[in-house]
Amino acid sequence: MSERPPRQTEPRPRAILRRRHKATPQRGASARNDGAGVEVRRAAAEILMRVERDRAFADVLLGHRLPGFANPADRRLLTRIVLGAIAMRSRLDHELSRLSARPLDSLDPAVLAILRAALFQIRLLDRVPHHAAVDTAVTLAREVAGGGAAGFVNGVLRTALRTGFETPPRGADAAGWLALAGSHPRWMVEKFIAWFGVAGAEKLIAANNEPAPTVLRLNLARGAPAELIARLEAEGFEIGARGRLPETVVLAAAPPFDSRAMGDGLCHLQSEASQLVARMLAPAPGAMVVDCAAAPGGKTGHLAELAGLSGTVLAVDLNFTGLKKVREVAARLGHRRILPIRADTATAIPLPAARFDFVLLDAPCSGIGTLREHPEIRWRLQAKDLARFSAVQSATLRNASMLLRRGGVIVYSVCSFAPEEGEMLVRRFLADHRDFVIDRDWCEQNSGSAAQWFAGLVDADGMMRTRPDQGGLDGFFAVRLKRIG
Repeated sequence: MSERPPRQTEPRPRAILRRRHKATPQRGASARNDGAGVEVRRAAAEILMRVERDRAFADVLLGHRLPGFANPADRRLLTRIVLGAIAMRSRLDHELSRLSARPLDSLDPAVLAILRAALFQIRLLDRVPHHAAVDTAVTLAREVAGGGAAGFVNGVLRTALRTGFETPPRGADAAGWLALAGSHPRWMVEKFIAWFGVAGAEKLIAANNEPAPTVLRLNLARGAPAELIARLEAEGFEIGARGRLPETVVLAAAPPFDSRAMGDGLCHLQSEASQLVARMLAPAPGAMVVDCAAAPGGKTGHLAELAGLSGTVLAVDLNFTGLKKVREVAARLGHRRILPIRADTATAIPLPAARFDFVLLDAPCSGIGTLREHPEIRWRLQAKDLARFSAVQSATLRNASMLLRRGGVIVYSVCSFAPEEGEMLVRRFLADHRDFVIDRDWCEQNSGSAAQWFAGLVDADGMMRTRPDQGGLDGFFAVRLKRIG
């Protein structure tokens, strides 16, 4: 496709604490304290509690609960409350600790989840009436913990309505202020400042607290982009914009549930940065490609599409459930030549050495570049985890690189912008493996369009970096390495 990619706009600088997100319910339907409103908030509180108690992932739980709400406005509100309350947890808890006469760690976890969800709506959603948030919170507290809890929740939230919340003074402690205002762990904020400076860290934190775009990858094995888009629109998909790649579509609203087009494999939910990774590898038609750490299968399917009907993708992963997901995705998308292989890529890969031309290693990582979709990561990740992930990534890259014959290429990628998982790791690998170099000329060698697709994303050293505050893409690092000896 020769058309220019859509212009990506950078978020304007903002006062993080005063930002209010729009839930956009239809004519206030989800904001009323009716049956639907209570059920939305009940589902939100239950998900929040399970994320906290069971270390479950919010997107998985939302995937189970959202189909139960017929009204798209209810689904949007539920998603926004859950992801927003998790993201803003430390800021909400800071205020709740001042409003509550009881220590937060002494509260029933269900009651704390209800309070967080309600306070998030009061402070950070524009179109939810305060009385609806308070009344449903009181109702839910009575259901789960009795009248005493209901009275306690009512008192805390009524006090919040009377007092408001003032932005704390910024002062000289930039990291401390950003950690509170932007609801990120202090260690993470300090890392952001070290990597991007104070102004860059503030923009990144603000972007992390915004909803992520919903992006589809069109399955070009099933038709041309225009044809596929027409079929999606006929089913009620709201197309907002085209992405950088011919197969990338950004939706203006969540896709309709039980979509025939989705079930028939015409498209796949996959972030735009993730889609760029397979395009960076650019396997030749008919190639045999090794996809290391393949689960859950989005990039695997993309590679199969690029390799064509005569190509083969060997999907390697340790997780058996993940490999089942890879097979499900392959079956839905109609890719018959994807072969799953269970193996620990950090230990050994049971494939012949020096036999392949194309290898993808989308390595297990911290996920620090995906805090919009997975806000719970910010509370689970610790500073020491970056070194732990880096050690595993180094071992996996070493093993995966051994699969390449001379002239073959490997793309190493992570959904992280931490230097420990990206540039620093690659530099160490190259210092230890003199038979590998960064393939800086791959754009021009593979396709004239590639230079346009990756414009502004790949630096002079051939390394791709993306960030949500710079163009709206998830935070990814990727580099294409070539074996020369």
